[in-house]
Amino acid sequence: MKRFLKTTLMFLASCTFALAQETPTEEDFYKILTPPIPEGLILEVGGLTTLPNGSIAMATRRGDVLLMDNPTSNKPYFRKFASGLHEILGLAWKDGSLYCAQRGELTKLTDKNGDGKAEIYETVYSWPVSGHYHEYSFGPKIAPDGSFFVSGNVAFGNEEWWRGESRVPGRGWIFRITPDGKYEPYATGVRSPAGISMIDGELFYTDNQGDWMGSGGIWKVDKGDFMGHPAGLRWAEMPNSPVKLTEKQFFSFMDNRQVKNKEGRYIKPENVADEKDPKFLYMLKEKYPESVKLPAVWLPYGIHGISTSEIVKDDTDGKFGPFAGQLFVGDQGQSKIMRLFLEKVNGEYQGAAFDFRSNFQSGVLRMAFAKDGSMFVGETNRGWGSAGDANQGLQRLVWNGKMPFEMYSVKAKPDGFEINFTMPVDRASAENLNSYEISSFIYKYHAVYGSPPTNTEKVTLKGVKVSDDGKTVRIVADGPLRRYYIHHLNLNGIRAANSYYSLVHPSAYYTLNNIPTGEKLSVSDLSTGRTGARQASADVKSSMDLVSPDGKNQPGATASAKVPTYDEIKPLLQRNTCLACHAADKRVVGPAYKDVAKRNYSDEKIVDLIYNPKPENWPDYTTPMAAMPQVPKDEALKIAAWINSLDK
Repeated sequence: MKRFLKTTLMFLASCTFALAQETPTEEDFYKILTPPIPEGLILEVGGLTTLPNGSIAMATRRGDVLLMDNPTSNKPYFRKFASGLHEILGLAWKDGSLYCAQRGELTKLTDKNGDGKAEIYETVYSWPVSGHYHEYSFGPKIAPDGSFFVSGNVAFGNEEWWRGESRVPGRGWIFRITPDGKYEPYATGVRSPAGISMIDGELFYTDNQGDWMGSGGIWKVDKGDFMGHPAGLRWAEMPNSPVKLTEKQFFSFMDNRQVKNKEGRYIKPENVADEKDPKFLYMLKEKYPESVKLPAVWLPYGIHGISTSEIVKDDTDGKFGPFAGQLFVGDQGQSKIMRLFLEKVNGEYQGAAFDFRSNFQSGVLRMAFAKDGSMFVGETNRGWGSAGDANQGLQRLVWNGKMPFEMYSVKAKPDGFEINFTMPVDRASAENLNSYEISSFIYKYHAVYGSPPTNTEKVTLKGVKVSDDGKTVRIVADGPLRRYYIHHLNLNGIRAANSYYSLVHPSAYYTLNNIPTGEKLSVSDLSTGRTGARQASADVKSSMDLVSPDGKNQPGATASAKVPTYDEIKPLLQRNTCLACHAADKRVVGPAYKDVAKRNYSDEKIVDLIYNPKPENWPDYTTPMAAMPQVPKDEALKIAAWINSLDK
């Protein structure tokens, strides 16, 4: 009998392991399709919108506007609507005309005689440009009153390529153009605002990591807001400015530790935020609460993208899957799309970011939902670089009707978080505290390029409570959560009821701007057990076991039993977003892995560089690599061993 029970238990365990290994992936629910594109047509898509008749209108960075009729059929028809424009980076439809933001103007395009081509090119409003290559203009987005919003990219400095400057009015600003063509500055503090969106009548925008921007993020914008980048404050005291915070007040708050050029302008502020106190942005908000606007959601650099782009709302009433009403945000550098859940706490937006769909052929810049509920994705990489094999293109993302096992939402609670799932969880795994890992971190607010995660601390859990239907889990922290911090929730141990599948995306990043009030759960309401602690991969030891204190291999230590093949390593590269910036044999955002292998680093040195990158080692690459502390050490060692095998 004992032998029978032992055999049965081993069989059940092996079945459970097999099921866990067969957990569906992104492509099992959302298929990427590539429509047939006419030969010779270059689609560096800068603007994308769906017309009332179901056709898709797209604008290109090369200055063309194209229409695609029957877009979801096997034989869509492309026709040129307008041409000869200057780097279009947005497109909108209003009252029978298309509107686009060129580099220096808002243009109205009208097909007067109905022949499918625009005969009238009308300047609605033109704004100044200095001629700097990086003065992109994004938009327009149409407000409920019929006015247009446009965002203006800063120029970059001559002394440091990453330092943003507002050389002419409108750079580093979001501005409004009334229906009758009048200009109104609206908000400032933006750096590289590639995604500007009107969501349910409210204005949102995305920004990209750089000086004064620790990482990419999503902001809700109101008139008079300052979002953090000081370049646009140069114009804050102009007569028609709604922004009350001045450049002088900003730099005075930063202790006047600044460097000025010959003209007396601030050119190279020192790093005033250090590891001991990185919260200068939040301190600035406390001093000027009516001006400073915090990001609703931070998108961790290198994890949830490196070049944040368009935001769109799922308004398909379930045709695109179980996330109706939520937001999707693209990323140009990593060629992927993230999902956002927003909530209001104390009158301010905050919420969680999740990975959603990766592996597009080029950089995701624009998105638009078609009439059938599928999503068209416009792509480009020129000048910026991106993951994927193509330089540009148009693709389509289609839900196949199957329900993915995902976190549907993460909500802040007075004592922790409440997580809702798309399907019931396995109760045993959900009541096991070892199924959860939570940590919190913050970004520095300083004038140098970006920021690593800093002040990282593990959040100790008191217990969890699983709802009767198994679709909601309440996580209670053993102590107060840190306001303003990004909280990483890792649910690798959670399994779905019946199937025992793991989550397609087990991580969420919640930006905790405010901690809600309300009832806290008592210990008697919670499950507090810990069983089945996580174990490292069987064929690779933890790097802590393999590396001695001086950073060298211990005598006789072996990083892995065997060098993994590409097929074996590819899932790790995908899960840890490595393929967003690197490829085996070609330069992408970062160097090819073959070129890394030529440096003759040890496996342990590569692991250290994953956790603590040194951009100065690769001076020919303009986008610095972000620290990747979230990569498990055993997986990092596997990746390192595979990289070094490429030089054999």
